[in-house]
Amino acid sequence: MAKSLIRDISLAPAGRLKIDWVRQHMPVLNVIREQFEQEQPFKGIRIAVCIHLEAKTAYLAEVLKAGGAEVSISGSNPLSTQDDVAAALVQSGINVYSWYNATDAEYKDHLLHLIDDQPDIVIDDGGDVVHLLHTERTERAAKILGGCEETTTGVLRLRALEKQGKLKFPMIAVNDAYCKYLFDNRYGTGESVWSGIMRTTNLITAGKTVVVAGYGWCGKGVAMRAKGLGAKVIVTEVDPVKAIEAYMDGFQPMNSLEAARLGDIFITVTGCKDVFTGRHYELMKDGAILCNAGHFDVEVNKPDLVAMATSRRIVRKDIEEFTLKDGRKLYLLAEGRLVNLAAGDGHPAEIMDMSFALQALSARYILEQAKKLTNKVYVVPKEIDHRVATLKLNSLGVHIDTLTAEQEAYINSLNHAT
Repeated sequence: MAKSLIRDISLAPAGRLKIDWVRQHMPVLNVIREQFEQEQPFKGIRIAVCIHLEAKTAYLAEVLKAGGAEVSISGSNPLSTQDDVAAALVQSGINVYSWYNATDAEYKDHLLHLIDDQPDIVIDDGGDVVHLLHTERTERAAKILGGCEETTTGVLRLRALEKQGKLKFPMIAVNDAYCKYLFDNRYGTGESVWSGIMRTTNLITAGKTVVVAGYGWCGKGVAMRAKGLGAKVIVTEVDPVKAIEAYMDGFQPMNSLEAARLGDIFITVTGCKDVFTGRHYELMKDGAILCNAGHFDVEVNKPDLVAMATSRRIVRKDIEEFTLKDGRKLYLLAEGRLVNLAAGDGHPAEIMDMSFALQALSARYILEQAKKLTNKVYVVPKEIDHRVATLKLNSLGVHIDTLTAEQEAYINSLNHAT
């Protein structure tokens, strides 16, 4: 039995069913698993994984283990760990330190246990493990060959460390790969956010006014799916180029205070803090719903909401009602944490198949290139991105063209025909 800090090992059979289900829908990872099983690239290597601990992540961990790695895993958010999945992983021989609804102290303790397993490679989601390796567990950093980062938020934290000259080991920005942000961030977030909202509230979206804060790739997906569900969509932005893009895509950009008066559902996807605060709550309609799809629970300012409320109560699982002095009621989903994971199952398996294939192949790249890499943030090599895309197309039965030698020569020539 693997080492563990989990809720209940007896839940393992239910977790195994979940993992087996997603495995059937992750053909790219299945191909990579077969290769890893044959070649054993990670034999003798310890890998620490800190990603939302649900079935798709569990299968990534099992793929790495199939490649010979000793794998330890923690959840990257206190509300996204699924206890049955954690139990199933322990039974499969993976070290697990995570449980649902961990306190802040418990969550940190889980990450410290992960680090104390002395990994050679780190796969992070949001940068919490890397942060601890640069602050409270610096003695463990020297052993690390490198790591991979899953999210926009985490990549921003890494680039800040790199800019300051403080990054202690090389990291690959998996989030910035085309097969990640074009599909995971847009289609994965777009679908899973609305799945989380709808299953939690059991309310219709059609006819409502939805305010999407942030028009990066995640915001694009959330806005697109809201439009498809029949909502009127407002986008708030600080970037004028993205605001114009939202306008050209058929949405209404405006500042957040104007939007606060109009919205029925507010969704933050910015990666920044204090997107909606007390000054917005003063203007919102009775019954407005607030939720967050950014990595940290700081985008919807909960302290302001608490301070303004005369009473608060849980009215439905993952829905908290705040009654304000004038009688208006505002509703916060999933404590302001990632609504698609804290109140749902996260991205569809077919989407995470590509993202986690990038993680698996990038981890192998770190191992193979360890002597050449310096303490920088690297992009995912083009050949890895293209391999994942090709495997995905193959799984769909789709075949595309390739350039002939003459076409290659033409494109690369300085003397194009006019």
